Amino acid sequence: MVELGWREWVALPTLGIPRLRAKVDTGARTSALHVDAQWRFSEGGAPWVGFRITPARARHEVVDACAPILDEREVVDSGGRRTLRVFLATRLWLAGMERDIEINLADRRSMRFPMLLGRTAIAGAFTVDPARSSLHGKPPRYQPGPPA
Repeated sequence: MVELGWREWVALPTLGIPRLRAKVDTGARTSALHVDAQWRFSEGGAPWVGFRITPARARHEVVDACAPILDEREVVDSGGRRTLRVFLATRLWLAGMERDIEINLADRRSMRFPMLLGRTAIAGAFTVDPARSSLHGKPPRYQPGPPA
């Protein structure tokens, strides 16, 4: 297993997000991605979601992405509030490893990290040392590898 710190840099290549700061949170079951805006549409009769994200704090890079909606579920946030969120499947690139994960789209503008990486995304592949951070640095330019 690969060790992670409490925060790491990740890439979500299938969504066109080359680099994003993520807080690794084993207390959270699911992973959440901050979006500035989201909208729904149909593609081939199936429900899809489009969204806009500003991955960097400098706010000069904006990414528009879309993906099929995997599910909609209620999520209880850290403040105890329940909200219905859109879930999608995507590819995570972290510490030189690729794996398919589920994420939900959320408003995390008041949070320091645009992505929360929950325990289901790291299970079976990573361990976390909460005393360390950014063990793997910023991801280099994405290079597809074999499926995890």
